[in-house]
Amino acid sequence: MTQDKIKTVSQQGWVLIFICWLIAMAALFGSLFFSEVMGLKPCVLCWWQRIFIYPLAVLFLVGLFPFDRSVVRYTLPLAVIGLVFAVYHYLVYSGFIPESLQPCSKDLSCAEINLELMGFVTIPMVVSIAYIAIMMLLLI
Repeated sequence: MTQDKIKTVSQQGWVLIFICWLIAMAALFGSLFFSEVMGLKPCVLCWWQRIFIYPLAVLFLVGLFPFDRSVVRYTLPLAVIGLVFAVYHYLVYSGFIPESLQPCSKDLSCAEINLELMGFVTIPMVVSIAYIAIMMLLLI
């Protein structure tokens, strides 16, 4: 591989990780906006999704300056685990998971729909899409 080709591949990798960082930051600030500005209290599953998205924002930034391709090894598992929680939460929202398997209390239900855009877009759906986008970019 020539030096120019290596540099181009490295630049493309940097851009992909930067886009991952933008997605993670949007999810981070979105979750803070919903809880702190709109006053929507996060349920147990929301907290688990946050636990896996917040470090991604930091790790992607650390992996960008200087660019380190190995950041994929550290961030992909976090994105996969976060996606599992997001999909499970979406299934709870949709009514596919019975109440006996829901981890939330009656005071703060995971199945309660707090925000729904266009009649079908929910917060867990958006988080799932964010995790899927991050994973696809990391795998590229």
